[in-house]
Amino acid sequence: MSADAAQMVPFDLARMFLGDLPPLFLLEIVFRTALMFLWLVFLLRVTGKRGLAQLSPLEVAIVIGLGSAAGDPMFYPEVPLLHGMLVLGLVVGLQRLLSHLVIRSEHVEVFIEGEPVELIRDGILKGQALERANLSREDVFERLRAEGVRQMGEVQRAYFEQDGNMTVFVHAKDAPPGLPVVPPWDLEWPRVLGPEEDYWGPVACLGCGDVRQGSAGEVHPGPRPVCSCGNEKWTPAVTDPLAPAGAGAVTDDHSGGGRGPGAPGSAGH
Repeated sequence: MSADAAQMVPFDLARMFLGDLPPLFLLEIVFRTALMFLWLVFLLRVTGKRGLAQLSPLEVAIVIGLGSAAGDPMFYPEVPLLHGMLVLGLVVGLQRLLSHLVIRSEHVEVFIEGEPVELIRDGILKGQALERANLSREDVFERLRAEGVRQMGEVQRAYFEQDGNMTVFVHAKDAPPGLPVVPPWDLEWPRVLGPEEDYWGPVACLGCGDVRQGSAGEVHPGPRPVCSCGNEKWTPAVTDPLAPAGAGAVTDDHSGGGRGPGAPGSAGH
């Protein structure tokens, strides 16, 4: 054990709050903090920062670099202010250089900024695209709800952009039925059709949202097919999951309310 550690008094309030430096150093900290903060504001103004919700990987890197370089000179007496200011200037210079290369070279842009990922096409969720974007199905559903989407049939295209936002293009009107995304599945899970349930109408895959257009002449009792995404669970496709019970479901006109002949509640033939 060192001599300094042996002489240290636990819970010494003077040491805890003031350290081993003279009290006048508090004024120096005020000066250091003000100077480094103003210098940082000036450099951020030069880089032309966008909103925090739109930070690219390059911008995240510069924020981390600027924060680290600006923090230490504010209160560490052994770190000269000039050294910290030089590091800040170098970080900003590297950012300007990389930004110039991004504009001039598409390969550099893709390497640094990434590229958009198509997540949904015609109401069908792409599993491999989710893995590329490092998103879960629930992440996509949450962003769709934020755009006012109620079911995936409304979505023509959805792209995960380079800045982390999701751009959604929906049908202007008469959207086809699809997989419901409201209410949130954590609150209310969609109805799962039984393997032998005789349901007459379009059904949506619970894995990717693919819709199979069934009708009285096409859908027959028996085990349901496995979707191309590998999922085996299906739910009734709807046009408006928030409509009154039964109003948003799409069923065959001859189905007796969405069930096959002989089901409870259907008219006998």
